[in-house]
Amino acid sequence: MSPAIAMTTDQTKGGDHHDDQSLYQKGVKHLCENGLDRVPDKYILPAADRPNITKQDLNIVEDNLKLPIIDFAQLLGPNRSQVLKSLANACEHYGFFQVINHGIAEDIISNMIDAGTRFFELPFEDRAKYMSNNMQAPVRYGTSYNQNKDKVFCWRDFLKLLCHPLPEFLPLWPSSPVDFQNLAATYSKETKYMFLMLMEAIIESLGIVTTATTNDQNKTEEEDILKQFEDGSQVMVVNFYPPCPEPDLTIGLPPHSDYGFLTLLLQDEVEGLQIQFQGQWVTVEPIANKFVINVGDHLEIFSNGKYKSVLHRVLVNSVKSRISVASLHSLPFNCMVRPSPNLIGEENPKRYKDTDFGCFLNYVSSCEPKRKDFLESRKLTSKIMEKLDVHST
Repeated sequence: MSPAIAMTTDQTKGGDHHDDQSLYQKGVKHLCENGLDRVPDKYILPAADRPNITKQDLNIVEDNLKLPIIDFAQLLGPNRSQVLKSLANACEHYGFFQVINHGIAEDIISNMIDAGTRFFELPFEDRAKYMSNNMQAPVRYGTSYNQNKDKVFCWRDFLKLLCHPLPEFLPLWPSSPVDFQNLAATYSKETKYMFLMLMEAIIESLGIVTTATTNDQNKTEEEDILKQFEDGSQVMVVNFYPPCPEPDLTIGLPPHSDYGFLTLLLQDEVEGLQIQFQGQWVTVEPIANKFVINVGDHLEIFSNGKYKSVLHRVLVNSVKSRISVASLHSLPFNCMVRPSPNLIGEENPKRYKDTDFGCFLNYVSSCEPKRKDFLESRKLTSKIMEKLDVHST
């Protein structure tokens, strides 16, 4: 994965010209700390890719999509069957939902936001200790979406932390702020538990197993994958979006779907997240102490296309910085993700190739990631599906 990117000439505050590509590799916050009154060319999207935030668009957003609400407490209670139906509807028709009554204490949530904020407030020299172009680094401070491949950079810096196994990676996490490791570790444990409970419910909602089933084969598959999730991968990404002088020219994150089974997202009070629903981009209003959950590419593969990952993006603004914490969960990195055998049949043939983390890394290191391109690359063509049907008979 070569970090080399073509040199460009951009303008910054006062009309100064910079032909040093490393300037942008240092992150957008570093640029802002040096002062900006316009967006450098490196961050200006082609006109067709800009958010186009017109009054008409804002009116659409104001119609505000209300995401399905999943009551976590009810999921663990006597109304589980009804909540499972709501969960299935959310995963199948929205790809996103919000979780309430999740049981994670408010101070754990606020402490995580605060710790992330204070990390990005550190002097650049302290943040730069964790800067790396290596996408497999267990701790990585970076910028844009993929600074190795992005032709146009997006208005975001991030801190990526591998969380499992925690005792192995925790000592590698930032030691400043002094309480960062402790607060982030507590948060990662709580979100891991929520993920496990949600995935158990999602597997049940797919009909792979129900509380009344006596099918040992189904039961074995459910127990096996839940065991793998317990030892599964967890990647935490703290995102920081500084105020932007010309937010209509750039974007915080371009339209994309997420790697993994589920992403548990924590937002501060600043709007920015949008999801694509029925052909329109709609803003997800931040709600204090609530989590936004979205279906990842791996869950779409595992469900054989029944539950779909959904495109989402992040807008920036000229007034306030925004911070979010995404916790992405999947099987262990060395495990294959494949459609559940229980969801494959004559009327619903296998629709996706088996995949693993290596496939994903090879893909994103060889091209600029866009939209749902990686998932599209894992889809089986109709001819391949026909051959599989022949061999299975």
